[in-house]
Amino acid sequence: MPAEQPTPTRRRTDLMAIESQLSAEEIGIRDRVAEFVDRRIRPHIARWYEEAVLPTELFGEMAELGLFGMHLTGYGCAGRSATEYGLAMQELEAGDSGIRTVVSVQGSLAMSAIHKHGSEEQKQQWLPGMAAGEMIGCFGLTEPTAGSDPGAMATRARREGDEWVLAGSKRWIGLATIADVAIIWAKVPAAESEAAVEGEHRTSPDDAGEVVRGFIVPTDTPGFRAEVIGQKLSMRASLQCDITLEEVRLPAEAILPKNPGLRGPFGCLSEARYGIAWGAMGAARDALEAALDYAAERQQFGRPLSGYQLTQKKFTDMALELTKGQLLALQLGRAKDAGTLENHMISVGKLNNCRAAIEICREARTIFGGNGITAEHSPLRHANNLESVRTYEGTDEVHTLIIGQRLTGEAAFR
Repeated sequence: MPAEQPTPTRRRTDLMAIESQLSAEEIGIRDRVAEFVDRRIRPHIARWYEEAVLPTELFGEMAELGLFGMHLTGYGCAGRSATEYGLAMQELEAGDSGIRTVVSVQGSLAMSAIHKHGSEEQKQQWLPGMAAGEMIGCFGLTEPTAGSDPGAMATRARREGDEWVLAGSKRWIGLATIADVAIIWAKVPAAESEAAVEGEHRTSPDDAGEVVRGFIVPTDTPGFRAEVIGQKLSMRASLQCDITLEEVRLPAEAILPKNPGLRGPFGCLSEARYGIAWGAMGAARDALEAALDYAAERQQFGRPLSGYQLTQKKFTDMALELTKGQLLALQLGRAKDAGTLENHMISVGKLNNCRAAIEICREARTIFGGNGITAEHSPLRHANNLESVRTYEGTDEVHTLIIGQRLTGEAAFR
């Protein structure tokens, strides 16, 4: 039976004609980012990964594409829809997870923190330059001993006269060594927090009368120090860093005035998790397509690998999981655009799609045999990167408990 061929614009892995559900504008944004990835990332990513280099020279063009703060409105941001943002993240991560992470850290975390929780003056001061790629941001929440439990953070901020003084440390902070500004989350005495809240004076004490608050910290402030974490086996074409805060003194207006408590950083994490649900499918799709190309050319026992039943079973299983993940990501995007997205839905997308993407990339690697462990081919690089993506912005365990609470009504985090 002759194989049905995809249309000129539809990918062969699009088994359910998902593209037909996209508008012309959505397809246009997707294709512009895909062209950027083909031209600027694919030819070089193997070397960048091997040499552990983050290609900062790409940032200017990424800003021109409107990728920094893409889903935010005003202040020089592109103001695109959630679905358009998701499609862009899928294409970026088809190139490499580390490159997609740049956009996530800059836009979904650092810029979103200012956009969601900052004053009008803070937004005007920082967001236009960040959208233009003229200033790079980072987001300091995770600590050496407080990963999945940010409420246990040890970083503290205290008020001394007209200044805030920050002391503590953060770990696994993307872009910190090249950032111009850091959003640092710290615990503040509830009474001091109360006086800094914009609007209604409501606090959310986490323990011992303290509240988690966000601070805008220029990275040239005395006492701020960032160091690259080396010897990574994953996310090598990116930067993850340790931050040390030694009596960092900030003006009173450095605090983010809105949404005290953990709902502040969690609101930003939700934005990043949403992007991951899309991005992971980009890595998975790239691995599957690379394996399909290889199997069509690789001859074994007198015929191409793609002509064997066991190989076709692998491709079918991978394509089914890819299709389900892409449909899930699209549903998340439509719900987010409609204002009906619920927190547990993001956990469903992040947990499912990271799990599926890793398995797809690992299975795709087997198609290449021994050649699959070389940097010439993408699946194992994607699988290694996805080990980090699976961990950050909430581990499998955290998202399992979020979904479990939605199903049972019982919080089982402690």
